[in-house]
Amino acid sequence: MRYILNLDTYPLDKPRSAEWQALVARCRADLAAHGMFNLPGFMHPNVAKDAAQSLTLKFQTEAFRHERAHNIYFLKSIPELPDDHPALTLCKTSNDTLCLDQITDSPMAQLYAWPEFAEFLAATMEKPALYTMADPLAGVNVMSYREGQSLNWHFDRSEFTTTLLLQAPQKGGDFIYRTDLRRDDDPNYDGVARLLTGQDPDVRSLTLTPGTLNVFRGKNTPHRVGDVKGPVSRVISVYSFFERPGVAFSEDERLGFYGRAQ
Repeated sequence: MRYILNLDTYPLDKPRSAEWQALVARCRADLAAHGMFNLPGFMHPNVAKDAAQSLTLKFQTEAFRHERAHNIYFLKSIPELPDDHPALTLCKTSNDTLCLDQITDSPMAQLYAWPEFAEFLAATMEKPALYTMADPLAGVNVMSYREGQSLNWHFDRSEFTTTLLLQAPQKGGDFIYRTDLRRDDDPNYDGVARLLTGQDPDVRSLTLTPGTLNVFRGKNTPHRVGDVKGPVSRVISVYSFFERPGVAFSEDERLGFYGRAQ
C-alpha cells in the first residue's frame, strides 16, 4: 500500500505500534471536539489525481445519475410535523455514481480491501471491529459532481461516514456542516428550520484537498456539499463499513442508489 498511501505520516501498516496509537488518539480527540477528523495527504495526491482522471470516460458513459428532490431527512413525511413545516423544505441533490464493480482495479478498491484500513477506522471510532460489505455494488462508490451539481442538506443514516477526496473543483464543492444540531433524544425541528432558512450562525465550511481522508459523525450533524463551479468535477470516494460481516443491500436499495440490481 505504500505507493498508494503516505504510510510514513499515517502508519496504518503498523497496527498497535506507538506511532499508530498516537495517530488513533489524535483522531479520537478530533472526533470528540469537532465531530470529524481529516488526514490531508493520506492518499498520495498524484495517486488521487490519476485515479480521478482515469474514471473520466466511465463517468461520461457508465455512471448512474442520482438526481432527486428531498428533505433533510430523506423521508416523505414526519408524523409530528405539518407538511409545510420549514424543517421539511425540499432541496435538490445531483451527482453521478460509479459502483464497486466498476472500479475493481482502482486504488480506492485496493484500500477498501486492505484489512489494516478497517482496523484503523474501528480504533478511531472506538468500535470492536468493522467489516467490508458483501455487496457487488456497494462498499466503495465514487461520486462525481459536475458544474451545478451538489449534495444537499441531509443527516446520515449511519453513525460515521468515511470519504476520500480524489479531485477538487476549481470553485465551490466545499464541505458545509453544522455540528450536533440535534440529539438522539431531541430532533430540534425549530433549529433545523433555522438552518434551512439561512438563520444558523454556527454553520461551518471546510475546503478539502485531494488525497484527504475525512471521517465524519453525520447522524446528528447536517451537512452538504456546495454547488460545483467550473469545468473540473469534484470526485470523491465513499467507503462503507459495518459492525457485522456479510451486510448487503437489497435489490430495491440497489435500484434506488444505483439504478440497477446487479
